[in-house]
Amino acid sequence: MCYDIKTKLEAQLKRAKHYNNAAWIRELEQKLEPFREKEIFHASGYAHPQLLIYTNNEPFIPVISTWGLVPHWVKDNQKRFELWNKTLNARGETIFEKPSFKQSAMSKRCIVPLDGFYEHHHHKGKPYPYLIRRIDGAPISVAGLWSEWVDTETGEILNTCTIVTTRANALLSKIHNNPKLPEPRMPLILSDDIADQWLEPIANAQDVEKIKALIKPATDGVLKAHTVQRLRGKLAYGNVPKAADYFEYEELKDVG
Repeated sequence: MCYDIKTKLEAQLKRAKHYNNAAWIRELEQKLEPFREKEIFHASGYAHPQLLIYTNNEPFIPVISTWGLVPHWVKDNQKRFELWNKTLNARGETIFEKPSFKQSAMSKRCIVPLDGFYEHHHHKGKPYPYLIRRIDGAPISVAGLWSEWVDTETGEILNTCTIVTTRANALLSKIHNNPKLPEPRMPLILSDDIADQWLEPIANAQDVEKIKALIKPATDGVLKAHTVQRLRGKLAYGNVPKAADYFEYEELKDVG
């Protein structure tokens, strides 16, 4: 699963900088300057932070989206808040079946750029958080779904998103060992050569199968991980730089 993330404006703008000219990028950076001040060293999905995503409608221009997908059919804010915490992640294997996700899976897929993400390792009944990043330090492109929901009370259009997950690779299989879950999971990480494929339109059943074929664990050897201080409770640092720093746990020294 993926409920905790790290990201910054530079990571979120990598795709835009690759596909757009320098003058336009300078204009975009000025527009998004508040996001630089809101750099996320650690954010929980349950706080529903705003992220920049690249949608199939705007594949090279980031748009602001709130983490926690709200399907268009949700009737009011009461239902929205009841559902919100349950749609932070979307299980990749069932996105074309689940009512909350199937319409977005067909027509509203997105890329969520991250600097890293956190997962917990369980050891002798206690969870220990790890920060997972790319070995080369580059941003991680995570597959997502998005939706637009109209608040009937205010008329506001709320753009929301979820992170798609898949089976864990070798590294995450060692880390993500929650005994309450049937199997280790991880975000669906899209390599640069297949990220655009995730955004391609679906016209028929064959196209659906092409998207499903992308839902698989990240290649081994691409990611690295280190333990960090507790993300929750009185020992948590909160959203500050040292939240992502290495923190050593004596009780994990002998864990392979």
